[in-house]
Amino acid sequence: MGKKFVSFGEIMLRLSPPGYGRFVQATSFDAVYGGGEANVAVSAANFGLDSYFVTKVPSHEIGQSAVNSLRALGVDTRYILRGGDRLGIYFCENGASQRASKVIYDRANSSISQVQPGEFDWDKILEGAEWFHFTGITPALGDNVAAVTKEALVAARRLGVKVSADLNYRKKLWSKEKAGRVMSELMGYVDVLIGNEEDAESVFGIKATGSDVTRGEVSAEAYVEVARKLVERFDFERVAITLRESRSASDNGWAGMLYDGATAHVSRKYDVHIVDRVGGGDAFAGGLIYALLSGMQDQEAVEFAAAASCLKHSIVGDVNLVSVDEVKALAGGDKSGRVQR
Repeated sequence: MGKKFVSFGEIMLRLSPPGYGRFVQATSFDAVYGGGEANVAVSAANFGLDSYFVTKVPSHEIGQSAVNSLRALGVDTRYILRGGDRLGIYFCENGASQRASKVIYDRANSSISQVQPGEFDWDKILEGAEWFHFTGITPALGDNVAAVTKEALVAARRLGVKVSADLNYRKKLWSKEKAGRVMSELMGYVDVLIGNEEDAESVFGIKATGSDVTRGEVSAEAYVEVARKLVERFDFERVAITLRESRSASDNGWAGMLYDGATAHVSRKYDVHIVDRVGGGDAFAGGLIYALLSGMQDQEAVEFAAAASCLKHSIVGDVNLVSVDEVKALAGGDKSGRVQR
């Protein structure tokens, strides 16, 4: 049995036009299930952790299908509540070349957005757990969900459970001002913060000098400055920042940085040709959590996380379906993509 990992958030039904079709061309949609914290739970299960996902879904066949999708991938779903009227949906149009991907949400009044404080027995859920994970998407669903998130964090602190958070700012869910206010209150419970090249600025107003994400320019040195400011403000044990050079919707440069309050560890950079970039940051988070729980040193951990996320970009759907051995092979330098016989 692996170490116990718990994540909390929303799982949604994702509907995408087949291949690289546009919404206006679609006569059918490919259906998969995913969401920030659920995607991390799948990575944790794939890597051998005893992975639990906590949410609330409606008690009908669509809700059960979302639960079944997690069970099929080794995630423990025993703490998922049933109730409410609907499962959130999002439509995803895969971009290509200079045409960006596009997401349209249909998630208002989803079951998890209606959850109230006291519905989850966090002491029972977190009993024996070594790690708890959430993202900024979850408290953005409503003040009630933010309150439930805080309940989980208070219990995690009391029980000595390590906590990670991925900032995951979503402008369609809340304003920068509210995100900064709510997330700042929750950061006191967080040990490891994860973010991308825009999150720190959007949520906390901390910007990387010398970087321009819209022009595909990122600087690892500038993000050390961002990480240092985050540690100074919130006293995190570690800050991880993903470094994405968005050259086009099809081709990105990809790397990661892990800062421990004194030293910045930067992974190798990958030139990624994208099949599906949704869930790339979640794959990084899942890889990093597994690496740190497995006792890897910081440089090895960020290399593992970056390699795991690099591989996710080649997989259709939200979740990262790769093994520890596959990630280690890439992190160790095998980037050929040759057939494995």
